[in-house]
Amino acid sequence: MTDPYDLITMGRIGVDIYPLQTGVPLDRVETFGKFLGGSATNVAVAAARLGRRTAVISRTGRDPFGDYIHRALREFGVDDRWVTPVEQYPTPVTFCEIFPPDDFPLYFYRRPKAPDLVIRPEELDQEAVRAARVFWMTGTGLCEEPSRSATLAALEARGKAGTTVFDLDWRPMFWGGEGGASGDGGATGPRAMAAARPYYEAALAHATVAVGNVDEAEVATGLRDPGDCARALLDMGVELAVVKQGPKGVLAVHRDGRVAEVPPTPVEVVNGLGAGDAFGGSLCHGLLAGWDLETVMRYANAAGAIVASRLACSSAMPTAAEVEEFLARHPAETLR
Repeated sequence: MTDPYDLITMGRIGVDIYPLQTGVPLDRVETFGKFLGGSATNVAVAAARLGRRTAVISRTGRDPFGDYIHRALREFGVDDRWVTPVEQYPTPVTFCEIFPPDDFPLYFYRRPKAPDLVIRPEELDQEAVRAARVFWMTGTGLCEEPSRSATLAALEARGKAGTTVFDLDWRPMFWGGEGGASGDGGATGPRAMAAARPYYEAALAHATVAVGNVDEAEVATGLRDPGDCARALLDMGVELAVVKQGPKGVLAVHRDGRVAEVPPTPVEVVNGLGAGDAFGGSLCHGLLAGWDLETVMRYANAAGAIVASRLACSSAMPTAAEVEEFLARHPAETLR
């Protein structure tokens, strides 16, 4: 086996089709850009841009969009060996509308089923998963079989080795039941949360880090106060709970008593999509570097802010030099 990966992510992959015009309804947009997408994939790209050795476990269709994904992953320096084709399903595409500063509706085209939900337990390279310095999985991976069993098998293989991150990644439209969870419809609200919670609890028992916004933390804990959510996540088994609070910044609470609450970094938002994935990739980078908790959160916040100020997601992920230059222009004392 080769040296362990710094980061292996597992989950959603696809093609993002973004308008090249902002503030225009989707039915009136005439020009679009094509980008590599999917939250787990974007996290791997974000960490690779920061110099980390990363790989993705996912699946595409056997089609031109699948070919594009492989090419894009290689161009970003992300290992694509565990991204394999599924004959019967097309590679997913996602459209968005862009209405800065805070309205970015997403339209997922993942019917009849997304290939990234056809990851099978027997296909996993468990040795590589176990050896990775950081393993990252998402809530979406739990929404349907066989991906659910594969995700839980990967977590069991880890045995809490290294850092295992559960991205709470709540997409209620994916939780409509075994036959319909991959489309736009299905259960929403309390019914979807009730369907998801047992699987979130099972995953949290194997994770060392949980990260998500308040809505996502509520799915796992049933609570909405950020501090209460963080403490509940620690009680459910993780060592570090990271709760993103939007305009209030981010709260990180460690089992050993360390707490960091870092305000957001002000930017002019162009497209808020992808900021969370940049945060995630930078979070992994900071944890791997052994930085103190506040430094990790400030760095991750900065990376997310940079991506929010750009149009794309994967191709917008910043380099280490860009994050450091951004932080130099926004010292900690100006964010209090």
